[in-house]
Amino acid sequence: MTTERLGPVELAVLAFPAERVAPSVVDALRAVVGHGAATIIDLIYLARTADGDIVQLEVDEPLQDVGLDGLSVDPRGLVSDADLDIVRDTLEPGTCAVVVVFEQTWARRLGATVSAAGGELALHVQIPRDAVDAALAAS
Repeated sequence: MTTERLGPVELAVLAFPAERVAPSVVDALRAVVGHGAATIIDLIYLARTADGDIVQLEVDEPLQDVGLDGLSVDPRGLVSDADLDIVRDTLEPGTCAVVVVFEQTWARRLGATVSAAGGELALHVQIPRDAVDAALAAS
């Protein structure tokens, strides 16, 4: 990825009741990236072992033992130690989390096209999933 303007960037924490990420999750991440909808720009694996020790793996370290090998990542170093401290504090023994920072690549492409046509992004709001579920249930 170049240093051109990025589309919207989001951070997600995927938490699991084991110390290994399920292959289906990695497959889903690969599909989203493969379809061009998102670009993973940071990925950090955190786990708390059964003994209470914290394990942290960055994207440039071997990730096959935790099930995260083969993902396409364009690391940008956007996750701070303070961000990771929040995740570390929530981990129970024998669990793990994957911190994924991703660019909504589709939005960057759309934004560039809108801008080239003389338009602008006038509003961008992300509606929380719970609010969507509640609105759909009420309709």
